[in-house]
Amino acid sequence: MKPSRSDARQAELFTEAWLPPRHPFRLRVNDLFRSEGRLCRVIRVTECAAVVLMNMPERIFTTRFDKPVKFRQPPLLFRISANAAVEILNRKGA
Repeated sequence: MKPSRSDARQAELFTEAWLPPRHPFRLRVNDLFRSEGRLCRVIRVTECAAVVLMNMPERIFTTRFDKPVKFRQPPLLFRISANAAVEILNRKGA
């Protein structure tokens, strides 16, 4: 019996090796992590960065006429590496 040049089992090995990873980055959209004592949410992940939204605390102060005033600051947007080593709070162990 003549040996075959291609082995069917070997083809499976190479097809699975070239599949792209399901989640190529560590961070994913809607991940929560803590930065500077505040919760942050990932809103977008690209090849170069992850865009993060962090709520800012209310600013409370007293005017010259002894009236308390509260201001809600707009959320802070910043970018970090998509593979940043932060502790993800809302991801289930997989």
